[in-house]
Amino acid sequence: MIRKMEKEDLGAVLEIYRQGIETGTATFVTECPTAEEWDAGHRPDGRLVFVLDGTIVGFTALSPISQKEAYRGAAEVSIYIGEGYKRQGIGKKLLLALREEAEKCGYWTLYSSVFSTNTASLRLHETCGFRTIGYREKIAKDKFGIWQDATLMEYRNAIR
Repeated sequence: MIRKMEKEDLGAVLEIYRQGIETGTATFVTECPTAEEWDAGHRPDGRLVFVLDGTIVGFTALSPISQKEAYRGAAEVSIYIGEGYKRQGIGKKLLLALREEAEKCGYWTLYSSVFSTNTASLRLHETCGFRTIGYREKIAKDKFGIWQDATLMEYRNAIR
C-alpha cells in the first residue's frame, strides 16, 4: 500500500535513509540527519511511503531545486527502498505514484541525480519515464573517498 507520509513515519523513513547512506551508492550524505533536519530539507508534498504488512519499506520525497518562484514546479526526487525489499517492484510503484502525486500538486518537472554506477536506480528511473539529460563528472567523493559521477535524469509531465 502506498500512502502519504505522516510525521510519525519519520523514524522508519530515517532508518531506510540510513541504510541508503551505508551503501555508499545512494547519496553523498555521510551521516543521517535528525528528523528536523530531514523535514526542513524536503517539501511537504510528494512524501509517500510504501507499507508492507504494517512496515514502511520505502519512501519518496521532493526537495526544492531553487528558491526562485519560477522554479516552483520543479523538484528533485528522493526514493529509497529498505534493505531486504529491493528488486520487488516497490520502487517502480512508488516512483509512478510520485509522478501522479507531483502532477496533482502542480509540479511539471522532476529531477533525479543518480550515482552513475547505480545501475538499478538508473533502470528504475528509465522504466518510469525519466530520461537522461546529462551527467556531472566527479561531482563529489562518496563515503569511501572515491570520486563519483552523477547522471542527471528528468521527467516532464503534461503540465509543461
